[in-house]
Amino acid sequence: MADLDTLRTRWTRALDGARGSAEGPDPAPYADHLLDRWQEPQRHYHSLAHLTAVLDHVDALAEYADDPDLVRLAAWFHDAVYLPERSENEERSARLAERALTEAGVPAGKVAEVARLVRLTRTHDPAPDDRNGQVLCDADLAILAAPPSAYAAYTVAVRDEYHFVPNDAFRTGRSAVLRELLDLPRLFRTPYGEEKWEATARYNMNAELEMLSTSDEPSA
Repeated sequence: MADLDTLRTRWTRALDGARGSAEGPDPAPYADHLLDRWQEPQRHYHSLAHLTAVLDHVDALAEYADDPDLVRLAAWFHDAVYLPERSENEERSARLAERALTEAGVPAGKVAEVARLVRLTRTHDPAPDDRNGQVLCDADLAILAAPPSAYAAYTVAVRDEYHFVPNDAFRTGRSAVLRELLDLPRLFRTPYGEEKWEATARYNMNAELEMLSTSDEPSA
């Protein structure tokens, strides 16, 4: 179970870091609004546990970022809008970040950077010199390099989020997502991610692709 008080503290620290001080509107209502979003009933994988994991990975990779606090704020917003049946979640999440962070007193240039990072999670393909983007994308994709049991639980949770999709259609769509990621020259762009996660993630994803291609699960 996620520790909500700890998450609120982490939000406040990141927001104050982006604002340059503790001055400005009270961070608490913004944190509570985001926490409510991350606890919506349609979320099985994109939940508070995922938010916490991404924040933990950002902290571990912080040395590779140009502005870790902006990456942390982007982690908070990157799936803040999440409806599995919709295709514009990243764009809507970025717009939410633009509105909320502007109101919360974050300078315009930093708001723009957070929104850009949120939008980047649609492709997970940061530029070679995009240090903030590399950290956020690596943190978001770190689940792909999880141990077998955790990776299996992740795939089950993803399927639960798309429970309304017939089995054949889900296998086709999920396979396309995996292939799109596998076609990237590198899944992970930070030195740590490339060294520690790349090989395991590709093994997990190829194994899942094989399972999807041979599944005899009846169509819904």
